[in-house]
Amino acid sequence: MFKVSQPATLNIELGTIKKNSYLIKAMILSEKNIFDLLSSIPDPEIPVISINDLGILREVLIADGKVKVRITPTYTGCPAMKAIENEIKEKLVEAGVQNGEVELVYSPVWTTDWINDDAKERLRKYGIAPPLLSSRDKNLLSLQPKKIACPHCGSVQTEMISAFGSTACKALYKCKNCLEPFDYFKCH
Repeated sequence: MFKVSQPATLNIELGTIKKNSYLIKAMILSEKNIFDLLSSIPDPEIPVISINDLGILREVLIADGKVKVRITPTYTGCPAMKAIENEIKEKLVEAGVQNGEVELVYSPVWTTDWINDDAKERLRKYGIAPPLLSSRDKNLLSLQPKKIACPHCGSVQTEMISAFGSTACKALYKCKNCLEPFDYFKCH
C-alpha cells in the first residue's frame, strides 16, 4: 500500500528495533501519524508557531496508496505557501512516502480564528501582537482605532504606523510607552 524505507515487517508504530546491528526507526503510516508528523513544521515567516498552530494544516488523507495533504493559505498569493508545500513533501519523503501530494484548499477561507490560544501567546512572547478579536467581531467595522497591546511592555498606548508590516497579514505598530515597533497579526 505504501512505499516505506524498510520492509513491511518493520512496520511498527513509532518504535525502534535492532536488525543486523543497525537501529532502524519505523512508523505505521496512518492519517493521524502523518498529520502529527507534519504538525511540527514551523511557519517559515514565524518560526515559533507551526503550520498546525496557524490552522493551515487541514487534513491528511490516505486513499489508493497515495497520501494527500490539504492545506489552506492564510491569504491567496501568500509567498510562504510554496515553502510550506516543499517542507511537507520533504517530511513525507523522510517518512518513506514517495507518492505524497499537497493540495491547496481555498474554502473555507482561512481565518485568524483558527490560530490556537497557545500559539497566540507564543506570538506575543516572540514580539508579535496576536489577533485581538474574532474575525466575526462586528466592532472591526467601527472607525475607532484598535487598542493593540505592545507585546514588549503590555501598554495599549500604541499607534499603527502602516497597514502592512513585515508580511501582508500583519500591520506595523509602534508603542508610545517603550517606543518599540512591533507587528500586529491582523484579524481576517
